[in-house]
Amino acid sequence: MTADRPPHFSMIRGFHLADWFTIGNAACGMGAVLALMGHLAGKNPQGVFHAAWLIPLALVFDVLDGRVARWRQKQSALGRELDSLADAISFGVAPAAMGYACGLDSHLDCAALIYFVACGVSRLARYNITADALSANAAGKVKYFEGTPIPSSVLLVLALGVAAWQGRIGEAIWFGTIPIGSLKLHPLVLAFVLSGSLMISKTIRIPKL
Repeated sequence: MTADRPPHFSMIRGFHLADWFTIGNAACGMGAVLALMGHLAGKNPQGVFHAAWLIPLALVFDVLDGRVARWRQKQSALGRELDSLADAISFGVAPAAMGYACGLDSHLDCAALIYFVACGVSRLARYNITADALSANAAGKVKYFEGTPIPSSVLLVLALGVAAWQGRIGEAIWFGTIPIGSLKLHPLVLAFVLSGSLMISKTIRIPKL
């Protein structure tokens, strides 16, 4: 008689090699969020710089998981869903948290950052649905995807990293502050709005490599 294995053990047995790279992606994204929380709490003065390299490192893991999956010809629905969840953390939540930690912290800024994350998760959901629809047809081949991929937010992270290196965050953040009635807006946050809008665009087509 074989003893029942714990559910988590069975789940881990179902992981492929590529899935562990995806876990690395998620770990880097969460590490960036924790570093930024430490920065805001005054416990990690270098938190912004830590996030500035952890998020690009997550991109490295994201690229590797796809390459490893194709190399080993081990692709699964579990892997795809895991990849989307990891991307939502590393390239959605973490960049938005970095923007907030760098000084994009007004009410209007927060609304813009929430919009950015909402666009990112919507883009991931649309990607999964599109992949399902195309894979249902044996002759179907994915030639392009609509909207910019969510890892493109790494460009925002690199820009904020440069701003931090120049000491241009917080009150000295690039482009300053614009008062709007009783509220205020940091123009730099519009880069997040643009990035999110490009993700959900149906007119932009990105070739699948």
